[in-house]
Amino acid sequence: MALAQGLLSRDLSASEIAAMFDWSTPLVAHHVKVLVESGIAVRIRSEHDARRAYVVLRHDDQGVVDMVTLGLDPHEGPQRVAFICTQNSARSKLAAAWWRCVSDVPAIDAGTSPAARPAAGARAIAEHEGIVLDPEMRHVEDVLLPGDLVVAVCDHVHETLPANAERLHWSIPDPVAAGRRQAFEEVSSEVRRRVDQLHRMKGSSHGHR
Repeated sequence: MALAQGLLSRDLSASEIAAMFDWSTPLVAHHVKVLVESGIAVRIRSEHDARRAYVVLRHDDQGVVDMVTLGLDPHEGPQRVAFICTQNSARSKLAAAWWRCVSDVPAIDAGTSPAARPAAGARAIAEHEGIVLDPEMRHVEDVLLPGDLVVAVCDHVHETLPANAERLHWSIPDPVAAGRRQAFEEVSSEVRRRVDQLHRMKGSSHGHR
């Protein structure tokens, strides 16, 4: 259960699990196998480096989430949440927009290689969902502050930022690369689930859409 609870707010590779819990490689493999075979988690391949895999909680199964969170107390909220992806055009924009729907903790979004503007697919989904994307495009180096809770919402950012830079990681696929409306819809739904879970663990609130 400790590993499942560790997956509530972040996706973890085998080496990250070993470091977090001080487990041997065989012990990591055993616990991951138990979670996957019981339907509590899945393994997914990194978009950035296909040799790497992440263990991801089944956030789409509310029964799993309820079971894993049972008895957990919320932690003290951060000063601000910073959602980071590569181009700052879709995943980070949607994550920050959903966060602002549920929490009074400020949120910002940024990228490691910002695009010129938010992706058209992200703008369309935001309009459909009634959420507001921040139109400003930012480079991560220009906006992060001490005390920020950093959430890398793509594999490329997580795997290229310095290993000692404290952050959470969500292995969210890039809908811009897919280019289909369905991809943006699926990413928005997944990001919303992740944001809701993070908010329950970390945030003060002003209600929920």
